[in-house]
Amino acid sequence: MTGWERFTDALGQRLIVCDGAMGTMLHAAGCALDRALPEVNLSDPKLVAAIHESYVSAGADIIQTNTFGANRLWLAGHGYPDQVEEINRAAVGIAREMSGRSGRAVFVAGSVSPAVTARQRRQVGAAERQDVLAEQVGALAAAGVDLIILETFGYLDELAEAVTVASGVCDLPIVAQATFADDGRTLGGETPHEVATVLGELPIVMLGTNCTIGPQRMLAVVESLVRYSTLPVSAQPNAGQPRKVGHRRFEFSIDATYFARYLRRFAEAGAAMVGGCCGTTPTHIEAAAANVSDLPVPGPRASSRPRPPRTAQAAPLGARAGGASTGTGILAARLAARHFVVAAEIPAPDGGAVPAETVTVLRGQGLDLFTVTSPENPRAHRDSLGMAVQLQAQGGVETIVTMTTWDKTIMTLQADLLGAHALGIRSVICETGSPPVLGDYPAVDGIWEVDSLGLVALLAGLNAGRDLDGLPLTTKTSFCIGSRVNPGAPDAGAELERVRAEVAAGAHFLVTRPLYELDSLRRMTFPVPVLACVTPLRSFEEADYLAHEVPDVSVPAATLRAMESAGPAAARAAGLRLAADLLAEARPLVDGVVLTMPEGDAATLGPLLAVVA
Repeated sequence: MTGWERFTDALGQRLIVCDGAMGTMLHAAGCALDRALPEVNLSDPKLVAAIHESYVSAGADIIQTNTFGANRLWLAGHGYPDQVEEINRAAVGIAREMSGRSGRAVFVAGSVSPAVTARQRRQVGAAERQDVLAEQVGALAAAGVDLIILETFGYLDELAEAVTVASGVCDLPIVAQATFADDGRTLGGETPHEVATVLGELPIVMLGTNCTIGPQRMLAVVESLVRYSTLPVSAQPNAGQPRKVGHRRFEFSIDATYFARYLRRFAEAGAAMVGGCCGTTPTHIEAAAANVSDLPVPGPRASSRPRPPRTAQAAPLGARAGGASTGTGILAARLAARHFVVAAEIPAPDGGAVPAETVTVLRGQGLDLFTVTSPENPRAHRDSLGMAVQLQAQGGVETIVTMTTWDKTIMTLQADLLGAHALGIRSVICETGSPPVLGDYPAVDGIWEVDSLGLVALLAGLNAGRDLDGLPLTTKTSFCIGSRVNPGAPDAGAELERVRAEVAAGAHFLVTRPLYELDSLRRMTFPVPVLACVTPLRSFEEADYLAHEVPDVSVPAATLRAMESAGPAAARAAGLRLAADLLAEARPLVDGVVLTMPEGDAATLGPLLAVVA
């Protein structure tokens, strides 16, 4: 029986469980994510073998070789351009040995990534990409893998190209997996329907999706792929969103129970193979394997579908950073006068029009402060700073702009800030930020010359009349400087230590991450005014997603139950009531609020504005 026949025969008999992340496990063992992880096949084969063995013991039917990025272009960036065959051959040998020791039928899949990263795509032509993939697939096939898994392809043309290359090099079964963003489209903008249509005409045994998004977002993609494809469908989600820890580390927070619940839903929706990607571990796969063990042979089916006291050492607002300016404008004046602050958050829209009508409606309800943020997705969108300037100039309101330090040099940040000040921006919320997840190993790409603390210090220096090198400016700026605080952070002590450092560097106020409970806020004491961010929930699915897939967000079990019992028809009303109740309870604890409008609907803020009137 050929490898093709063995694998397709298994597909017809049972739901296939694939393994989870290799990079996450290597990272946990001490390997930096910016190194060539496939090289570990040579330098520490026992570590790779132990990871494979743990996935086999967890119940995986497929283990993927440690060869993601094991091609000439990726390896050249780390000094191994001539070791493609050696590294891939070693990877297959390690996985094959662990499969043989299992005592059951465990397939060895050759993991093949895109030939280039998303950033290199414009610099490397199709012919070179094809040569690179052919070399790696040929090495994996010669070393004895049972099948090829093309994974984390963000562009449909590259995935189709890779299928053509792989099928021309070997006669092994090919699984083609695209990666989708939060909006349900590939990084190239293709829908699941388009992906299924194109891949359905190519010589593959299975199509599917992996990486970038967590289980809940991926479920909708899986349902669409099943609907539009006659081929079996695979699904390997990330363990939620990564959280940046330290300078070059990322952590994922989804627990195994939640992960297993959604993998069962994938199977019930018609997926024939389920597994995990970034952030998943043998614990996740073991829970998933147990949770799907009673399901029948997969096939397309319908889814069931009073305030704590301030510290005595706290300096008055603006009396830090060597006598730097306290800031001017509406926000600074209200904070200094201890007036309760009410602001509405407006995300910078994709494509770009300023939501003037929304601002007009809210101005009619008495709002004159608006925070502007950039959406965390890989799509084209307005820069938050540019939108804030335009909104302030055209809308007759004051804007508080959120600035992140990700992917900007400190020189760029300084230039942007000086330009913004000249155009009338006076309030800034400082964030470190994280890059949108574009595939495996999100720590690899990005620039962080400074974090939020460095941005606060930069602003404070500009207020004191000094540039980033300490040289005098011709004039001082007058920024009101804010920073984010997360009362629900898993390490409250570390969070407070960071906040104190930013206050010492010059921060004038804090804005919380979206709050869904207040116990964590009550346990913290802050040295400067705090604005609570309140965001009404729109559905149980959104609450479930936030509770399990978004790092450091705390959604109480009672809130989850209330949203679930409300049902789809009444979920928005229930979310609004919960937000209003939380806001009423929070008011004595904070100095103001930032109200978020779901989908930019100003009408939803009426009940919340009534609470703080």
